Amino acid sequence: MKLTVAPLLCCLLISTAYAADKGGLEKDAAPPPPHSLDEGYRGTEDARTMTVEQAKEMHDGATISLRGNLIDGSGGDKFKFRDKTGTIDTVIPQAVFDGRTVKPDQMISINGSLDKKMNPPVVRVDRIQK
Repeated sequence: MKLTVAPLLCCLLISTAYAADKGGLEKDAAPPPPHSLDEGYRGTEDARTMTVEQAKEMHDGATISLRGNLIDGSGGDKFKFRDKTGTIDTVIPQAVFDGRTVKPDQMISINGSLDKKMNPPVVRVDRIQK
């Protein structure tokens, strides 16, 4: 009995060591043009979603909820987010991606807080939903 459990346990441990632990922005697809960002999932969360233009007018520390595309990553945790009204810089830690990859042509929702102390203003993202 012990001899059959040991190899099984080794197989389970080895497979987790080879799992890919990467996520973030995958730049192999071009983002859609800004005028076609009305497509995609529509649900009750749309009532709480604002535009980039509205977000830039909010006060420092305001809770932000945006729907659009990550179009560029400048390395590290800094990304450009775009919706149909404009673009805004974001800070998205790798932990927020949680191993998921996001392509520029995928519509996503981001939630976070606005940091107006930075110039230009930045959204510090704490949640991404595909």
